[in-house]
Amino acid sequence: MKRVWQFTLLGALLCALVALPLTINCQPKETLPPAREKGVLNLWDSGPITLDPAISSEMTSHTYVMQIFSGLVRLGGEAKPVPDIAESWQRSDDGKTYTFYLRQGVKFHDGKEVTAQDFKYSWERGCHPETGSQTAATYLGDIIGVKDVLEGKATEISGVEVIDNYTLKVTIDAPKTYFLAKLTYPTAFVVDRANAESGKKWWQKPNGTGPFKLKEWKAGDVLVLEPNELYYGQPAIIKRVAFHLLAGMPMAMYEMGEIDVAEVNEYYIDRAADERGPFYKELAVFHELSLFYIGFNTQKPPFDDANVRRAFCHAINKERIIKLTLKGMMTKADGILPLNLPGYNENLEGLSYDVAKAKGLIASSKYGSAANLPPITLTTSGWGGNIPEYLGAIVQYWQQNLGVEVTIRQLEPEIFSYFLKEEADEMLITGWIADYPDPQNFLDVLFHTGAEYNTGNYSNPNVDALLDQAAVEPNETTRFTLYQRAEQMLVDEAACLPLWFGKTYLLVKPYVKNYKLDVQGIPTLSEVYLEE
Repeated sequence: MKRVWQFTLLGALLCALVALPLTINCQPKETLPPAREKGVLNLWDSGPITLDPAISSEMTSHTYVMQIFSGLVRLGGEAKPVPDIAESWQRSDDGKTYTFYLRQGVKFHDGKEVTAQDFKYSWERGCHPETGSQTAATYLGDIIGVKDVLEGKATEISGVEVIDNYTLKVTIDAPKTYFLAKLTYPTAFVVDRANAESGKKWWQKPNGTGPFKLKEWKAGDVLVLEPNELYYGQPAIIKRVAFHLLAGMPMAMYEMGEIDVAEVNEYYIDRAADERGPFYKELAVFHELSLFYIGFNTQKPPFDDANVRRAFCHAINKERIIKLTLKGMMTKADGILPLNLPGYNENLEGLSYDVAKAKGLIASSKYGSAANLPPITLTTSGWGGNIPEYLGAIVQYWQQNLGVEVTIRQLEPEIFSYFLKEEADEMLITGWIADYPDPQNFLDVLFHTGAEYNTGNYSNPNVDALLDQAAVEPNETTRFTLYQRAEQMLVDEAACLPLWFGKTYLLVKPYVKNYKLDVQGIPTLSEVYLEE
């Protein structure tokens, strides 16, 4: 899905508690039951920022939105669009018009039937300026008329036509093979008009169409999902899912049997991966289509000079940082497109660790020397001054190899996720997880001139031309070649500093069956069951 992949709350807590044994100072909250309730999956989480599909743009909220709401299509087992509320569709010969045929009898949680008009309303609501969506332009922007609604010039999307209650006709601006995949993103999900117009915080009592519905939500305490008995598809097997919000240290809670799944990071991976230890058989590793990177604000000095950006890239020993601070849990990134993503270029030439070259690039920049660089601040997500060890190592490399002092400024996670473009300093550290497995979702969305998520304001007409050509190229081989050329140009110009590609390490109790993450890192909870 689109969204910024931010530092987790868990990671921030562990920065402060890394030296402590697993169970010290980690007493469970009194609200947790002394014994696991039969049929209930217990998980740890920090809780969603929003449950509005038109607004949600980060992993934490997505985890819930994807359970409660649904759209015309969803990503299937091979991460390709498959039918959801739309049971089928037709694409016109010119590739610009899609006609969706909705299933009859699909209901919202309150029993109201879903119609094509509901989708038209939902998309227009998402694009309305008052909604404040940061995702509508990216995921619905290919549809004719969306731009006019976003700019307040129209109230209806001209390219969306309701033929009848179960037929929706959608016209886009050019034939784009990835358009259907964009509709799997929450911005395209259907919402109930009466629900959405019931008040500003309507999403705290959402009337969705997904496999789960919200049963209970006590902020900072617990959020409970239960199966939607009206769901059109295969019903969820599990009785309930209880998310214990900020309830203690997850690893300690997992060890004491209070939660059934726990994410493992670098502070505990040695213990979890010990073949002789108690957790090894419960460890599962999921590869993500994700990139963690440092973004440069290319419109602010000193990163308006490509040589300075290149110098900062060459000054970092990524392999050593991954080995020593991340315990080898990530894979070094030379480029932008993750491993296993269609179009990945194994022959891409990255900006390798080279201190001499880095110093030479600073000298050849318009600033002449590190002493002439203006003050540099890096924006990150977090609070309390707890800086992850790997970020400290990165800053230290710049100081040692370039003689540059970099200040760290933390933003609260909800501010970082939703106001980063306005708040970003000279640099920012963030990440991206694929919304759909296509190079366009990384290169075009993050680096095309004027793109909604081009936080660093990078602009190169030659890159734009390649991305625009690739967007409408029907031949897959040719299309991927165009994207690879664009990626190499982005790397050569140091549009960002790619750090590593991600993996998720989980401990899963033996009685929890079929718990897995999709390519976006979201659990498919409807398929989980407990073996009592």
